[in-house]
Amino acid sequence: MDIPSSFSSGLAGLQSAQSGLTQATVDVAKPSQTPVSEAGGTETSNPVNATDKTEALVSALESKSQGEAAVEVLETANETLGTVIDIKV
Repeated sequence: MDIPSSFSSGLAGLQSAQSGLTQATVDVAKPSQTPVSEAGGTETSNPVNATDKTEALVSALESKSQGEAAVEVLETANETLGTVIDIKV
C-alpha cells in the first residue's frame, strides 16, 4: 500500500475544500423556484428550497473547515521538513 506524502494529502484536502465550496456557493446562488398555485398567485412559503439553501450553507462551512485543516497539515509538514533538514545539516 502506497502512503501519500503529507504535502500531497494537504494539497488534495485543499482542492477538495475548494471544489466543495464552489459547489456550495453555486447552490446558494441558484434562484428559488416558487411554485405557482392553481389560482394564478404564488405560494409564499417553500420549505424545500429553504432546506436546500440551509444545506448548501452548512456545506460551505464544512468546506471552509476542511480547507483550514488542510492548511494546518501543510504548515505542519513544512515545519517538520524544516526541522529534519536542520538536524541533518
